[in-house]
Formats: sequence, C-alpha cells, structure tokens
Amino acid sequence: MESDCRIPVACCRPRFLLLHALFWGLVSLRVFGAALLNEEKTTAVKPVATPCWLMEEFVVLEECVACSDFNSKTQLVCKQTGYVERINCTKSNKEEYKSCRSALMEEHLFWKFEVATMALTAFFAALVVVRQRQLDRRASEKVRRQIESI
Repeated sequence: MESDCRIPVACCRPRFLLLHALFWGLVSLRVFGAALLNEEKTTAVKPVATPCWLMEEFVVLEECVACSDFNSKTQLVCKQTGYVERINCTKSNKEEYKSCRSALMEEHLFWKFEVATMALTAFFAALVVVRQRQLDRRASEKVRRQIESI
C-alpha cells in the first residue's frame, strides 16, 4: 500500500532538515546582505561630469587601441573595456579618451562563446545518451522480470 505523502522519508530526517535550513538561511543572508550593500553604495555615489562626446560631435584622432597595464588600473575609461580611443570634441575643442570595443576583442569573445556553446552541446548530448541507455536498461529489466514471473 502506497502512502499519499509525496515527500520521501529520507527528506524528513533531522540532519537533512537542519542542512536545508542552514543552506537556505545562508542564501537568504547573502541576498539580503547584497541588497543592503547595494543601497549603501548608491547613496555615496558622487556626480560625475558628463564627457563632451555625449553632448556634441567628435572626431576620432587615434583609433581604438589596447590600454597599457598602468592605464587600465588608473583611468576609468580603460577599466570598462580595456580599449580606448582618443577623440576631439568639435565645439569645445577638448581632447578626451573614450572607451571603445576592439574588433579583435569582439572576435576573441565570439570564438570563446562558440567554443563554450559547442562544449555544452557535447556535454548535454552525452548526458542524454547515457540517461537514455539507463532508462532502456531499466525498461528491458522490467520486461524481463515480467516475463519470468509468468
């Protein structure tokens, strides 16, 4: 006779329940802690002057190049993508640096994505084959047992 309870008995053991409570407690602390830290950070943000290339037209003086190690640590525009181009705003005649995306970097990221996608495809295809063989084995074992009982 089967029970109507859908929760396995193994899940009701005190050690198992304690581990679940501990895990979900840590997860909730992590989520609420991140939310509180995020609120504190937003209140301390200082207003930053808008770059001239957002307000007016500009001319590219130097094409997109990779930042040096020193510049990538010190300049804010280098921290965004790791590449920068030198521009000249036409109205204010100011020279500034603008973060940019390199074609070489984009190609590198594209191929990394393609390789990761292919690896995941191969992994999950193998997982499906293994699971299907396991289910086929179980089904044939069940049929064999049924035939033997006749």
